[in-house]
Amino acid sequence: MRRRMMSRRRLPTPAGPARIGRHHGLAYTLWLPDGEPEGAMLMVHGAGSQKENQHDMARAARAAGLAALCFDQRGHGESEGALGDGALDDVAAMADLLPRPLALRGSSMGGCVALAAAERTGAAAVVALCPASPPLLLRGLRAGAFSFRADPSIEGLLVALDLGAVVEGLEIPLLFLHAEGDERVPVADTVELHRRTRSPAKRLIVTPGGHHRSVQHDQELQGESLRFVRKAFAATATGR
Repeated sequence: MRRRMMSRRRLPTPAGPARIGRHHGLAYTLWLPDGEPEGAMLMVHGAGSQKENQHDMARAARAAGLAALCFDQRGHGESEGALGDGALDDVAAMADLLPRPLALRGSSMGGCVALAAAERTGAAAVVALCPASPPLLLRGLRAGAFSFRADPSIEGLLVALDLGAVVEGLEIPLLFLHAEGDERVPVADTVELHRRTRSPAKRLIVTPGGHHRSVQHDQELQGESLRFVRKAFAATATGR
């Protein structure tokens, strides 16, 4: 008897970045849609992470018609130097590589940085995933809980940064995402940030269970983030 050989379907190779580069000593990957971008999303990773951990969201943004940029914060991955008080300037420098309108998406420490850098980048929206508070980050630094290279000046930035006051001053749409089971950043901190946000275009999504990284890679929540951002871009275009 002849055995019928089953053909193996070859899965398509996921699309890669359009450009891999370095800007002001910061390593980055740039993702571009097939047509003209309808806007852009800048990813800001968390403590001890790296740009590659944001690539799933970059692919989703690309598929939605947006340009996306992931970069290694200083002290992380392939970027030069140590993370210091220029962290917000670094976000602004990377934002200069992208078209407008622009949204920032940050996870944990990156959520804190994205919110704090929103005004100087001219962002039209921010998506903050389990944003770590400056006091929490400061305690972690002083306890040696982080593996990234840190310049002493980062403490000065964190001491001076009042994230509650930041969100009170932002008038752009803000989306907060957090998992109830987050073992690192208290969900109550994000609920309080949402409460203090004065922008009428604010939204809070708290998922049951989960852990510190679960909302970051949840495809349904990635879709919610993209719909939120595109709605913010549309409002910017109409002047509403």
